[in-house]
Amino acid sequence: MENNLEVAVFGGGCFWCTEAVFKMLDGVSSVTSGYAGGTVPNPTYEQVCTGTTGHAEVIRIEYDQSKVAYRDLLTIFFASHDATQFNRQGNDVGTQYRSVVFYTTPEQKTETENFIKELDESSKEGDPIVTEVVPLTEFYPAEDYHQNYYAQNSTQSYCRIIIAPKLQKVQEKYAALLKSKV
Repeated sequence: MENNLEVAVFGGGCFWCTEAVFKMLDGVSSVTSGYAGGTVPNPTYEQVCTGTTGHAEVIRIEYDQSKVAYRDLLTIFFASHDATQFNRQGNDVGTQYRSVVFYTTPEQKTETENFIKELDESSKEGDPIVTEVVPLTEFYPAEDYHQNYYAQNSTQSYCRIIIAPKLQKVQEKYAALLKSKV
């Protein structure tokens, strides 16, 4: 990547939710919804929804490592979804909604595994983290109508009921990591 730009790829349920969360962060230059981790080249949304392609709904984040640390991205990722739910997030059920980090460097792999270990050790009574940590082999951008979904559809009931509370939580708990309002 040019300059200090790095790539992170996360799957934490519906990509509409995760995309909206990460677009708020300072140092994030782009967020693209898409698919990763499957066996079918260039899958469609309809194919991924069947759960038979092996793909997860993910976001590809380009970020400036001089402005936002990978650890901060991990903090937001794990705070904005339930990483203890296997192959689901709330009512979204299936392997396409699994919690997964697709690392792009050996450093990301190590940092993610250490972060998960810290989370598991910090809450011995809680359910263990089930997030997969696997190398990114291929990323396929989702169809255009999935990109920037929340911004274009914020009045829809799914956006108001599911996405808006996640955004509010991140805004309240992690204000220091957000882009400044103009």
